[in-house]
Amino acid sequence: MFIQVMHGRTNDPEALHRRLEKWESELRPGATGYLGSTGGCTSDGSCILIARFDSTEAARRNSERPEQTAWWQETEKLFDGPVMFHDTEDVHLMAHGDLDSAGFVQVMDGHVDDHDRAVALEREADPMLAKVRPDLLGTLTAFYDGDGFTEVAYFTSETAARRAEAAEMPEDAAAMLEEFQRVMHVDRYFDITEPWLIA
Repeated sequence: MFIQVMHGRTNDPEALHRRLEKWESELRPGATGYLGSTGGCTSDGSCILIARFDSTEAARRNSERPEQTAWWQETEKLFDGPVMFHDTEDVHLMAHGDLDSAGFVQVMDGHVDDHDRAVALEREADPMLAKVRPDLLGTLTAFYDGDGFTEVAYFTSETAARRAEAAEMPEDAAAMLEEFQRVMHVDRYFDITEPWLIA
């Protein structure tokens, strides 16, 4: 899987959402290898867009389409300042449910001290989280630029996620979470209460 992560700011999230809807209706049919996307804006205007393709080559072909270039040139005008891009095939998916049915999405940007241990911890945590966090539909983690990462957590709802966060975790789950925090350091959280999900 290939992931492109885009970060930017806008003062008109509704217009940005309409541009994505336009892409879905008019450009998606020609986007070979496209798997879906997750996006949205926080209350302060920070916007995240994560596009998924089955390969780097498929993403490149999409970017080279004239209609894609024209769409982006207009869409880019909605951002306040430059948009930051991260491209990677170093992607790890954990799914316990339908990610595209999420009612709340939390995006975490940060840096990792030990990439291999982080990947191993995600695999080890998968069955445990399926039991102790039924509110968590799954996560998508993208590693890039040496030690950077973006992790997208998909929840059934914000209410369920906050309730589960406040609950006491089993001892083994709490120990694993502590190790996660030692290995993967979150620099920024983005809470997306109205996620834009394209399956």
